[in-house]
Amino acid sequence: MGILQFGQFQLPYFMSFLNNFASKTFNIIQQKVTYVSNTSSRRLFKSLAISGLVLYITYILLSAHQCCHSSLFFTNSKQKWSPYAGPNSPTNVNHLVFGIAGSSNTWGHKKGYIEAWWKPNVTRGYLFLDRPPIENLPWPSSSPAFRISEDNSKYNAYHKHRMPFAIRMVRVIEETFKAENRGDIRWYVMADDDTVLFIDNLVDVLSKYDHTKYFYIGTNSECALSNFYNSYEMAFGGAGYALSYPLAQAVAKNMDLCIKRYPTLFGSDHMLQSCIADLGVSLTGEKGFHQIDLHRDISGLLSAHPQSPFLSLHHLDVVDPIFPSMDRHGSVNHLMKAAKVDSSRLLQQSICYHKQNNWTFSISWGYSTQIYEKIFPPSFLHRPLETFAQWRKGATPPYMFNTRFPLNDPCEAPHVFFFESVNKTRGNHIFTSYARKSPRGLPACSLYGNHSAAGISKIDVLSPLRSYGGAGSRRECCDVVQLVGMNAMAVKLRACKRDEIVG
Repeated sequence: MGILQFGQFQLPYFMSFLNNFASKTFNIIQQKVTYVSNTSSRRLFKSLAISGLVLYITYILLSAHQCCHSSLFFTNSKQKWSPYAGPNSPTNVNHLVFGIAGSSNTWGHKKGYIEAWWKPNVTRGYLFLDRPPIENLPWPSSSPAFRISEDNSKYNAYHKHRMPFAIRMVRVIEETFKAENRGDIRWYVMADDDTVLFIDNLVDVLSKYDHTKYFYIGTNSECALSNFYNSYEMAFGGAGYALSYPLAQAVAKNMDLCIKRYPTLFGSDHMLQSCIADLGVSLTGEKGFHQIDLHRDISGLLSAHPQSPFLSLHHLDVVDPIFPSMDRHGSVNHLMKAAKVDSSRLLQQSICYHKQNNWTFSISWGYSTQIYEKIFPPSFLHRPLETFAQWRKGATPPYMFNTRFPLNDPCEAPHVFFFESVNKTRGNHIFTSYARKSPRGLPACSLYGNHSAAGISKIDVLSPLRSYGGAGSRRECCDVVQLVGMNAMAVKLRACKRDEIVG
């Protein structure tokens, strides 16, 4: 005998939950209402309680299935977004709507990634789940409002697809557009439930583009094979991507046709890219989105970020925690401490030198600093140190960028210091501190006279209070301004002088 379902909500599970809920409620009331004492009255009272709850929760479920409030029982669904500033105002966070593809089975673990960047009553949008998240109730105000994805079984392709959930995920853009399509919206940003976004940087980047035109903004994978098997012109969904209003409107209108036209494509992001290509729109690349189709330690990549605002991180569950001695969620929250103070500089790389000791400093603001016991030009250090492993073994070439292979040569292996704290109260500068987590374990580089950096345990970095970056900006230069005692160094970031060549 089949199990009666409401959407993907199993009735036996629901009735068990309801019985328990009603029993607990009845017991509480029973303690207070002492005059309901005989057996028949108690049975009648319990039956009435269950009937009332069935009617109430059925109403909530029906409304949740179509408009899916944040909670089945609580009033967290009403969003208090900031007022619209006008059609000619600069793009701000109120002009963005977020559509997040998730699963109730994994939300309990992955919500920490979303809650690290989500701003209740500021960010607007929805988390789309495959079924009501009963096990995660009551729904917290720190999470996005959820909706239950519409029934996709009407699509013949759904039943034949190797990954049926891909059709549900590709329709998130359509369902987000139907939920939020007022005239003040300029951009629709799509992401997965394990994507970490950096909102202020995202707003700054999208401000460069004309939202009244057709824009599809994102990035491809770091893994060459992932792009080969999908498309080099595809924005990978885990990294996140943005669609301008007119493009999102066109995609939503043609979604059924696109699904029918591309029933065999493996991933939802490939289906979407194919649909967008058919609309005559190509990918506009932004290097700050990061799919992270990599494994193991990605500190080498994050320490040599491209000269572009840092926009997203994905796949953090398949790589090592980005900060040593912290877990994955703790690492993300730690990085957010720097982002909240100055997201414009986050992970931006600066190179400077302490020439008395022939040391090179590489600063990835808010994440790490490195000391090399040799003078290296920026063109060398802009290539990430390959601390990570391939997403798919044996790929040639493995990556979409050049790397440096780690060596046990004391002249080439860096001393690594990770972000520890941030403070913006020191005059007109932001003060960040970086601490060594483990010894390098190598002798000093003897090439220029054994000037070992092994005794340095801390590096302080001073950066200007003004925002960094913008179109046509150069990387910041820096100076080693003082030696603080015997075990700490201080570095000051500054704008490069006209025609200055670093080194």
